[in-house]
Amino acid sequence: MTPTPDRTPPRVPPLSRTTVAEAALRLLNETGLEKLTLRAIASELDVKAPALYWHFKNKQELIDEMATEMYRRMARDAPESLSTLDPDPSAPALGWRDRVLVANRGLRHSLLAYRDGARVFSGSRFTGTDHAEHSEIQLRALLAAGFELDQAVRTLATTFSYTLGFVTEEQGVHPVPGERREGYDVTERGERLAEFPLSAAAGTHLFEEYDAHFEEGLQLILDGVSARYGVR
Repeated sequence: MTPTPDRTPPRVPPLSRTTVAEAALRLLNETGLEKLTLRAIASELDVKAPALYWHFKNKQELIDEMATEMYRRMARDAPESLSTLDPDPSAPALGWRDRVLVANRGLRHSLLAYRDGARVFSGSRFTGTDHAEHSEIQLRALLAAGFELDQAVRTLATTFSYTLGFVTEEQGVHPVPGERREGYDVTERGERLAEFPLSAAAGTHLFEEYDAHFEEGLQLILDGVSARYGVR
């Protein structure tokens, strides 16, 4: 006897702030932040747009949750060395400078995974307290290295702002890896600015080799931190 096929519809995850944010992040690479609408997200979730207003009063609240979900994913992927002060007692402790470098490299990598990723993060307010545990560990590590609390806060805030601003500019040229925005051809720019030779030559240092330039800028900040606060 031929068995009756199972016609039970596939299980749809319950609608929640997290499922809506996850759907929004899936659409972000297709639409970009400007064109990401609650209507498009509702269509992705196969619900009516008003259903989303039970969870988010407006688009900014949704963006806050998107940034929070991006942070959760970044934290899950972070190396163990950033999730504890001493992950391996037999290994040398990670110094403050390396901690800041690793954290900001991870932040940049996470932001670049999404079209307009830096714009989503910029000015957003994290929901919940997921970020506080990582912040606590980083601050404790810097205090143990000789920083005062205000110095540690300023160091982490400054490097975070640098990374966020750097990626915002980077994504203005490369919205996603492999895609280059029209008007940012360095050779054409050099020809257009030929009567300003230094400005023309600066194009390579502004719009090419982003990995190297990010690293150098971060090292410049950390050199300044070390010199100003007298922490080695």
